[in-house]
Amino acid sequence: MAKVKKKLTTAQKRARKRTKEENQKKYLWVFLNGKQVKIKRPPMIEGIDADEYIQQNADPIWLHQNGLWEYIKDEGEKHEADTEDRDKR
Repeated sequence: MAKVKKKLTTAQKRARKRTKEENQKKYLWVFLNGKQVKIKRPPMIEGIDADEYIQQNADPIWLHQNGLWEYIKDEGEKHEADTEDRDKR
């Protein structure tokens, strides 16, 4: 005979629901090689990807100290970007 399945108590249901919500915040489901897999979500700061946040808010000294030289803009690049923004307005 088949085993009778026990029903969950309300406390167990709440705990299961809470862990499910936490896992949805932590992990992201994607398809890799035709299979659905769970990967960790990228870190977010104020709803923006961490790398994008750093690019927008970091000063050149901090970027240099942390080895992120590819994000440092030269004076010529800043000037060109400013003129492009003014031209668009």
